[in-house]
Amino acid sequence: MRKIALDRKRYNVLEITGEWMTVEEVIHRSMEDVLFYEESGGGVTLSGGEPMEQIQFLVELLQKLKEQAIHTAIDTCGFTSRENLKKILPYTDLFLYDLKLMDEAKHIKYTGVSNKKILENLIFLSRQKKKIIIRFPVIPDITDTEKNVTAMIRFIGEMPVRIKEIDLLPYHSIGKQKYARLHKPFQLSGLPDMKKNELLDMKKRFESTGLFVKIGG
Repeated sequence: MRKIALDRKRYNVLEITGEWMTVEEVIHRSMEDVLFYEESGGGVTLSGGEPMEQIQFLVELLQKLKEQAIHTAIDTCGFTSRENLKKILPYTDLFLYDLKLMDEAKHIKYTGVSNKKILENLIFLSRQKKKIIIRFPVIPDITDTEKNVTAMIRFIGEMPVRIKEIDLLPYHSIGKQKYARLHKPFQLSGLPDMKKNELLDMKKRFESTGLFVKIGG
């Protein structure tokens, strides 16, 4: 386990901070809350960043968690190989799956990558009858457009096995500070944070299709 913090002003470098941990150390930390899991029905959610980027560590960790009968969830954008998904399928109880933009050109514009693999992987997980919760970041004039919402509703409705829940995540500017630390431009600068009550109409629209809908998550 290691933490590093460098004086950025003195050395003109970014601040590096975090912990190096083995699978065993993560399991030990997770087991400290095992009584809470049993009482609440909860478990361990692995997120990031993107947890699929550390696939070997992820597989081993998931295996160990399931050996302890701990519920496991993966928070992913779905931009990974089919082979990686197959490796974690036996050990993952729930997928928290990001969907942002249904139009491929716009997805490339705003994320830098195609959404083709993301959509195909979601269909694959549905066919495997995995429990999936869609997480939809709602960004004004980008993801909340009539065209995008309509396409998303249609796509979710055509899943091989019905997806039952979607979480609407109102835009906030917390990530702006991260961009500043990385000396990268924040492209959504000036965009106001969204309030939950701004998503009530959208919530009703998704609910009309039979989905259970939460605002936030």
